[in-house]
Amino acid sequence: MNIVLFEDDEIGKRFARDDERIRHVIEILRRKEGGDFDAGVINGKCGKAVLTRIEEEFVELEFDLNREEPPLPPIDLIVGLSRPQTNRKILQEATSVGVRRLFFVVTERGEPSYARSKLWTTGEWKRHILSGAAQAFTSRIPLVTFGVGLEEAIGQLGDGGNKVALDNYEAKQHVADLSFTKQSVVIAVGSERGWTEAERDLLRREHFKLAHLGRRPLRTETAALAGLAILNHRF
Repeated sequence: MNIVLFEDDEIGKRFARDDERIRHVIEILRRKEGGDFDAGVINGKCGKAVLTRIEEEFVELEFDLNREEPPLPPIDLIVGLSRPQTNRKILQEATSVGVRRLFFVVTERGEPSYARSKLWTTGEWKRHILSGAAQAFTSRIPLVTFGVGLEEAIGQLGDGGNKVALDNYEAKQHVADLSFTKQSVVIAVGSERGWTEAERDLLRREHFKLAHLGRRPLRTETAALAGLAILNHRF
C-alpha cells in the first residue's frame, strides 16, 4: 500500500490490531507508536495519520488530512465479463492506471455464470479497486457497475464523449491515431473471445469507432490496460 485508505465513518474510531491495514502499517511499514504514514479517506482528502496508541487488541490513530485529490480522468471503460481472475486484474490495474467508471457487461460470447461469481456476490470487487487506488497513491476510486448488458451500459453513459471499441478483426485504425473532438472518452473491450457481429453493429449504431492496438491479439486485461494507458496520455 502506497497510501492507506479508510472509510469516512472510521475516522475517530479505534481499529482492531489485526485489521489488515493496521498490520501493514506496523509489520510492513514498521511504524511504532508516534510514527506517521500516508493516509486518506475513500473519495476524500489525503494526508497523514499518526499511531497515537498501540495496544494488544486495538490501536488509535490521529488524522491530518488536508490535501484534495485531483478528479479521476474523464475515461469510462466498458469490458465484457470474463473469468473472475481476469476481472480481478482489471479492477485493480484499471483503477491504478486511472478510470472514472467501470462497466463489466454480459456479452454474447461470455459465460453467463461469470456475473454470479463470488467476486461480485460477496462484494470482493471493492477490495481490488481499493488496492488499485492505494497502489496509485490516490483516494479516488471509480464507480463500478456489473452484470448489465452492453446496450444498457451504453445507455447509462449518456450522449457525451468520444466512443471507441477495441476490435481485432474489422478495425482499420490504431487507437493511438484516433482524433477526438470531445473532452471525455468511453473505451469498450470485449470479453475473452471478442465481439460478435451483432455487438459490432450495436457499437456502430451508438457511434463507437472501431480501433485496434496492433496486430497481436491480446488478453482482455492486457487490451483494457493498454487502451487506458494510451487514453490517459491523451486526456
